[in-house]
Amino acid sequence: MELRTLRYFVAVAEELHFGRAAVRLHMSQPPLSRAIKQLETELGAALFHRSSAGVTLTPVGAVLLDEARALLGHADRVRVRVAAAAGTATLTVGILGDSTDPDAARLAGAYSRRHPDVEVHIRETDLTDPTCGLHAGLVDIALTRGPFDETGLTVHELRADPVGALLRADDPLSRRDSLKLADLADRRWFLFPEGTDPVWQSYWNGGEPREGPVVRAVQECRQAVLWNGTVGMTLVDHEPPEGLTVVPLIDMEPSRVVVAWHEGDTNPLVRSFLEIATAAYRGGGAATSRPAPP
Repeated sequence: MELRTLRYFVAVAEELHFGRAAVRLHMSQPPLSRAIKQLETELGAALFHRSSAGVTLTPVGAVLLDEARALLGHADRVRVRVAAAAGTATLTVGILGDSTDPDAARLAGAYSRRHPDVEVHIRETDLTDPTCGLHAGLVDIALTRGPFDETGLTVHELRADPVGALLRADDPLSRRDSLKLADLADRRWFLFPEGTDPVWQSYWNGGEPREGPVVRAVQECRQAVLWNGTVGMTLVDHEPPEGLTVVPLIDMEPSRVVVAWHEGDTNPLVRSFLEIATAAYRGGGAATSRPAPP
């Protein structure tokens, strides 16, 4: 069994969907299906139950999934230890500023335990660069929020957080149980500096062109709301500073926490980061104090 084929199998086993697994692996579905069929032939057993309702693991497939994860993890650790012995085991991670995400802290702890010999460099960025240096080639992987221009990148969602409007506590709309974007249409919103990713800017402006003060950081967003009555956007579960309040927006898409890396990057440290991040965020609870404007 080749490691590549095992990676194919793990992707299908985790997604339980050949189409999604193919997208995750950046390949078309027919060669993926053929590879899994060939693996089943080699093993002499079916790995998946296939039906109109979907795909499920057989008992044999469940055993192989455990073993394949162990084998692939060991293979990655071999590469990392060799790189560490050669003095080249480093990983540069881009992170949005003002992060107090407990899931991120869980990820950091798990990664350091898995790779104690890897030197991790953190590059923190403000809200003007949602890829945290990926497009500029400054980091290997980013722990950030979407959406943004994904050209040349692979993006994996870790969590989706409901979004609300951040308002002054004395704003008449602050007494509402919920709001729609149309309720805020005539208000001033914050803007990011010229040249900021337009997909990112559009999301935080509710998909419409807006007018308002230019900000670069989370604290500047909050101050714009506090001093100017500007409409801010934040996470519903975020505890607002004194003088501000959050009202859920029922027609705003959730803010996605994502891991992003360069398309086609085969660095085992990047792959391991993704695996550990997926486990760390799957084990987390509700969003609290996440980094998001403002």
